[in-house]
Amino acid sequence: MKNGALDNLIAELKQIQADFYKQFGVTDIITNSKIFEILIADSLNHILIPGHSGSRDAKDSDGGEFEYKHYKESSSNHTWTFNDFSDTTIKKLNNVKAVIFAHINDINLTLPKFDWYYEVPGEVMSKYLAQSTLKIRNSRKMINVSSKQIELLGIKKKPNDVVVDGHYASWVKRIVEVVIKIEEQVGTKGILTSNKFWEVVVALKLGHKVESEQAKHDATDEFGNAYEYKVAKNHTWSFQDISKVVLNKYLSDKSIILAVVDKDEFLVKNIYEAEPKKVVTLLRKKLLLKKKRYATSGREVRRKQISLSSADLKRLKAKTIYKLE
Repeated sequence: MKNGALDNLIAELKQIQADFYKQFGVTDIITNSKIFEILIADSLNHILIPGHSGSRDAKDSDGGEFEYKHYKESSSNHTWTFNDFSDTTIKKLNNVKAVIFAHINDINLTLPKFDWYYEVPGEVMSKYLAQSTLKIRNSRKMINVSSKQIELLGIKKKPNDVVVDGHYASWVKRIVEVVIKIEEQVGTKGILTSNKFWEVVVALKLGHKVESEQAKHDATDEFGNAYEYKVAKNHTWSFQDISKVVLNKYLSDKSIILAVVDKDEFLVKNIYEAEPKKVVTLLRKKLLLKKKRYATSGREVRRKQISLSSADLKRLKAKTIYKLE
């Protein structure tokens, strides 16, 4: 799918990310709502912590580390989520100066605004989660925290009246300006949320349109056929929260798209297409084997998550529909 103006915008976003990494040591700022962490850090005069999943988000000038949680006003879930918690991750919050529970106003605004938040000391949050998660039995070990729950801890909401003008401010503005133009071109909103930007980049290779926000399907073609997208940095694609409902949803797709991208170079390296029925059959088989394996050691599968690998491509008889020359 050729579009010179769109190619230039994506190239501009790539350059912004490269420049940001060179100056601050933080990469992959276009994925998983990272832009909102940058916005929060800018307003609170924090310094982003380079790292991977599991590391803290930012620190202050004294070296105190912070965990960020945020939700957008446009989101259907107006709470903050702790995913995949464990006794260890909860205890580690004792070493955090505070958890920032931020609200992002993204309704009818060109530039999203971080307008209010709660600042909960790490020790307080750790103690609260340790107590409130005792009775949780959901398979994913997930808990949502609301404003009401935080205020019951004696924590008051703090308004954030700071105009975005810190050391990350110009970067936030540049990223948002470019992203808005890309969204207008492709007809997809919210591409800085989760992995959606990379889904758009893959979709451009296939002539698909990625659906905005949380839709039943990830993308559609010109004939209305639906597709499930899985995009990864290597040949390992994660299927999370597998349930009967989720698997049945896959069966209504025309195909499952498995893509490999280079998030630093903004390149699509490989795209594979697999039949939904074969994917669902393999996921069910691998989940059953996982349950049996856990049972032999007296454990229970905490999260119904299965990964497909390059070896599984042969089992699925997946077709290569794009390969970087």
